[in-house]
Amino acid sequence: MNIQPARQFCFKCLINLACLILAVGWSFAYLSFNPFSFFTPESASQLALYAKRFFPPDVHSAFLLKILKATFETIAISAIATLLATVISLLLAVPAAGKYGKKTKEVTRFFFNFLRSVPELVFATILVLAVGLGPFAGTLALMLHTTGVLGRLFGEALENHPPKNAQALLLNGSSGAQAFLYGTLPGVTAQFVSYALYRWEMNIRMATILGFVGAGGLGQMLYYELSLLREPRAASIIIAMLILVVLVDFISNKLRLVQMHTQG
Repeated sequence: MNIQPARQFCFKCLINLACLILAVGWSFAYLSFNPFSFFTPESASQLALYAKRFFPPDVHSAFLLKILKATFETIAISAIATLLATVISLLLAVPAAGKYGKKTKEVTRFFFNFLRSVPELVFATILVLAVGLGPFAGTLALMLHTTGVLGRLFGEALENHPPKNAQALLLNGSSGAQAFLYGTLPGVTAQFVSYALYRWEMNIRMATILGFVGAGGLGQMLYYELSLLREPRAASIIIAMLILVVLVDFISNKLRLVQMHTQG
């Protein structure tokens, strides 16, 4: 029977925990945020009254058709943005993995980090001013941020992939392009597809939010209805958003299962 020695008292861990508690407490005090105010009878009454204004949802056929059109617009924004970002990321992933030297790798990684560091809402706000309101600005905003995320993921996947297959092809007379296409790319394709599908799920959700800055889709429609205090119509749009997210999650999971069976 192996007896494990008792762990030593971690004074450093205690200090870190105390600093964390102090930081959280200071944050609540600095923001004058009292979470217990949500649980008072007055807050509960006001919340119930506000929620009641959203029911029953507006289900008139003409309005539902507008929601359907905005839903397709949201799907199109996310799909085109993800597709374009995937193509650009694939092209830049090779230099990001260091295949063309250290300097090229650093420049490409910096480009990806810059795109990742700027939130989609910031991109959308700038692009709405540059190209005008509508889905074009939302598509560009999602594409730019997604390129930064996927490019970094694709580059790291290529960099961490074992080079045995590619080296074997090179030793047998294959060119560098052939070694990459037949030795490296098949080994990371499954990862690339998973990353792209995951980002598509996120872009569906983000596309609905970008509408609040005028970038089209369900979000823009929701912001318009809420600004006019049409809560029943807003409720219908929110329900459509929930249904869309559930459907996208279902489709994405099915595609992953198909990919796993194909790979197996």
